[in-house]
Amino acid sequence: MNSVFKKADSDVLNFLDPAYLANPYPALAALRNSAPIAKGKQVPPYGDAWTVTRYADVLTVLKDARFSVEPKRLNNGKNPMERWWLPRTFRLISEGLLNKDDPDHYRLRNLVQKAFTSRLIDGMQPHIEQMTDELLANLDTSKPVDLLHEFALPLPLAVISHMLGVPDRDRMKFRELTNGIMTGAMPVGVFSMLRAAYAMHRLMRFLDYLLKLKRREPDNRLISALVAAEQAGDSLSADELLAMLFLLLFAGHETTVNLIGSGMLALLDNPEQMQLLIDKPELAASAVEELLRYTNPVQFGASRIALEDVEIGGVKIEQNSVVVAMLSSANRDEAVFPNSETLDITRESNRHLAFGFGIHFCLGAPLARMEGHIAFGKLLKRFPNIKLAVPRDQIRWRASPVFRGLESLPVILE
Repeated sequence: MNSVFKKADSDVLNFLDPAYLANPYPALAALRNSAPIAKGKQVPPYGDAWTVTRYADVLTVLKDARFSVEPKRLNNGKNPMERWWLPRTFRLISEGLLNKDDPDHYRLRNLVQKAFTSRLIDGMQPHIEQMTDELLANLDTSKPVDLLHEFALPLPLAVISHMLGVPDRDRMKFRELTNGIMTGAMPVGVFSMLRAAYAMHRLMRFLDYLLKLKRREPDNRLISALVAAEQAGDSLSADELLAMLFLLLFAGHETTVNLIGSGMLALLDNPEQMQLLIDKPELAASAVEELLRYTNPVQFGASRIALEDVEIGGVKIEQNSVVVAMLSSANRDEAVFPNSETLDITRESNRHLAFGFGIHFCLGAPLARMEGHIAFGKLLKRFPNIKLAVPRDQIRWRASPVFRGLESLPVILE
């Protein structure tokens, strides 16, 4: 029996099993076929939870108001993120947009959308193109290059730094603080939790410094826009601003890093698809959508809590149960995506769920798509003969059940 399942229960998934972390797709496919509504072990941050793996059922969980994303709805109002021993930064993040139901979610999202406009994102395109060109020009082609750490990581960080309005003098510190979190795995265990808490505390202090700076010296960037965002006399509180900045930074940065890194590996694994994209650069938009579906930068989003007994797929989910909608499994569902295990950058009607669905659809999706489009296009135009610098079996994935990303991607650039 596959080791990702516990004991004799073939429907109990172990999210922290090394075999699952290395390659979750066989286990998820088995669940879709045999137990699409199953139990999962050690699902962050709550522990045991129901896992939903079929596309249609995942959509139900994402859309149905009977499922809440608010941690305080669990255990009769006892928020598991408000334990006395948890650092304030953890508790603060749990009160952000990602963990709010309507009407609080509607209020916060409306305020943020006044700042995070399509005009702001569209205006970023020339900056993203310039940053991409500079990073590619600085790569040392005389030796193997770690494409993840020298391109996939710094590009989204440079973009978010520019968008937020991080002063040039603070860029290196900002990069150091964010890399301390972004390059780490999902905190598991006491010591990794303490390391993550310290890194998050330092980053939160820096974000607080930026907020105070932009109140004194406003500019036309995102932080100043968030500070000024008001609607019907409402505004974002200091804690809401901090939580929002962390969400925009972490969710947006992490998704794009994994899209570029894992997407490039997928193209290297499928050279005919990479050559097709090189020959037909007009397929870039379609390729980005397919790489999002195929690589799944985010395995699952915020956990849901059942507010009442709910039946899904013939299984009764009892009130107060935690439910995880597996985006990565839904995106490989054969009932929706023919030849789902095959990378096809010409795939049509690609209704993937990489950015979620419903009221919690990712705010930064247009920006991530733009970055991916530009990154893949310019990288392959400049280095069409790119290849791995190490045997394929030496490529390692980060030990995170939530995010699907590489530890490194050594390549030879010709």
